[in-house]
Amino acid sequence: MTALSPSLSLPGGTWALGDLTVTRFGYGAMQLAGPWVMGPPADRDGAIAVLREAVDLGITHIDTSDAYGPRITNRLIREALHPYPESLRIVTKVGARRDEQGGWPTARQPDQLRRQVEENLESLGLEVLDLVNLRLGDAEGPKAGSIAEAFETLVDLQRQGVIRHLGVSNATAEQVAEAQGIAPIVCVQNMYNLAHRHDDELIDRLAAERIAYVPFFPLGGFSPLQSATLSAVAARLDATPMSVALAWLLHRSPNILLIPGTSSVAHLRENITGARLSLSDEDLAELDKIGRE
Repeated sequence: MTALSPSLSLPGGTWALGDLTVTRFGYGAMQLAGPWVMGPPADRDGAIAVLREAVDLGITHIDTSDAYGPRITNRLIREALHPYPESLRIVTKVGARRDEQGGWPTARQPDQLRRQVEENLESLGLEVLDLVNLRLGDAEGPKAGSIAEAFETLVDLQRQGVIRHLGVSNATAEQVAEAQGIAPIVCVQNMYNLAHRHDDELIDRLAAERIAYVPFFPLGGFSPLQSATLSAVAARLDATPMSVALAWLLHRSPNILLIPGTSSVAHLRENITGARLSLSDEDLAELDKIGRE
């Protein structure tokens, strides 16, 4: 693959999150914290360098949460990038905490959500949060149930002017619809990748409504994607399987925004270059079978 030049545009172009324009290729800051997203990074200078490189390369969408670390990634973002470029949009989420064992206990009571929003504002050094996602379900995945009380709490904070736009994360299709019945949302952030295609119908509906879909674990998460078909397509294209997986997501639907995470500048550049990979109709048809087998 050719090296990435800062003068080259990012793959995928841009998308509108309400009145905010972001690059479809963004950056997820979760991996900047220590092992299992707990504690500080082993290489603090390296973490700062990755954030600055992301912005230098034109990325305008950074995804984070005060639960990462906890409070580690937000502070790194502030140290590296504040005062923030006018074009940069920082997206955060509330609805979960971290315990001493590294778990992700839910925290969706109104007072908990208000406190988390305040903590995100403080740690990021902002007066208004561009976009706040309400994290639903638990570490095992989405869980059915009404989200009205929690989502209405964020809507109230939006009316107060401390949140610009709202979204939901780790949500069922029914919860997405429930949120939309309460107030407009601009994105849904769920687990989705080549091998986990449960949200195909939801993605298509959101695309028709001009609502972004942001897949977390786009490369499989803590267990990277493994597929003989993926490896075969990658070999044919002289590319890595992860490059093909990222490029496929950008091809899958125009409302998909990528936020792959890394703590390495070299890996960040590799991800961007990989996502620019051109896939033929034959490649796409082959890859489309992976999540349907």
